[in-house]
Amino acid sequence: PLKTEVYIGALGARVICDNIPGLVNKQRQLCQRHPDLMQSIGEGAKEWIRECQHQFRHHRWNCSTLDRDHTVFGRVILRSSREAAFVYAISSAGVVYAITRACSEGELKICNCDNQKRGRNTDIRGTFDWGGCSDNINYGIKFAKAFVDAREKMVKDARALMNLHNNRCGRMAVKRFMKLECKCHGVSGSCSLRTCWLAMSDFRRTGDYLRKKYNTAIEVTMNQDGTGFMVADKDFKGSTKNELVYIENSPDYCLMDRAAGSLGTAGRVCNKSSTGTDGCEVMCCGRGYDTMRVKRVTKCECKFKWCCAVECKDCEDVVDVHTCKPHRRPDWQDIT
Repeated sequence: PLKTEVYIGALGARVICDNIPGLVNKQRQLCQRHPDLMQSIGEGAKEWIRECQHQFRHHRWNCSTLDRDHTVFGRVILRSSREAAFVYAISSAGVVYAITRACSEGELKICNCDNQKRGRNTDIRGTFDWGGCSDNINYGIKFAKAFVDAREKMVKDARALMNLHNNRCGRMAVKRFMKLECKCHGVSGSCSLRTCWLAMSDFRRTGDYLRKKYNTAIEVTMNQDGTGFMVADKDFKGSTKNELVYIENSPDYCLMDRAAGSLGTAGRVCNKSSTGTDGCEVMCCGRGYDTMRVKRVTKCECKFKWCCAVECKDCEDVVDVHTCKPHRRPDWQDIT
């Protein structure tokens, strides 16, 4: 019976892995060897797409191209812009996060908690014992590197180098926010003894960090022998090691242009009173906006009832919602 089980398991993995779109050979092999990890990678994809859309919710490019174009671990073909840099970094971070979490939760056969964390250690508060379950971030990083980077290892062009660099930035961003969590022991919780473990921070920390790196991303060009980058700005001093890098300038994302990864901003909701990127002037690219009155129901006059419920009324109010006008084709394009 065991042989049959293994055979069915292997057969199932093959069917699953052959039907995931966009995998290259090496990724398909890793998938067949570790089909349970694919589930985690799928969860990771949902998480990083949500985070990407949160970070860019007030911008013309709002990550929505990813909704319909992502493969199992969310790749999107954009030009080699700073948006592409962010997508590759955050998707790699998402894979690290998901695999590491699945290891700690005992969902995967191949890994569990980080067993290197043993014995005693010290921090600013004194001595503690390693215990509990430390997140196995190194395994998460190792697998994410093997799986995500496999696609870029097939070609050695500028875009592949850019992707590999940004993938690494994303992986290291998750490690940067590992935190020490402790439990106190001792007389009446005096904390004379502590047991501690290392845990990943909330994925939002990684998202916020990579969003800042997007703002300061560095334009690069490939060097003569094709082995690395040069910074386009000759006066740049410093290292690009922990920075996101891009090769091409971004489109303005005003109009629909699939090749550039732009859905345009027609129909996007904008904030009439804002002068920022979410304001109607910037969001609608000067095309103007439509206003619609909509009825909104919110909870109001909430009272705490002993014990233990909160009772609210439903309140209706009417609000104006502003949406960007579509792009008008020039009249001459309509003459056939």
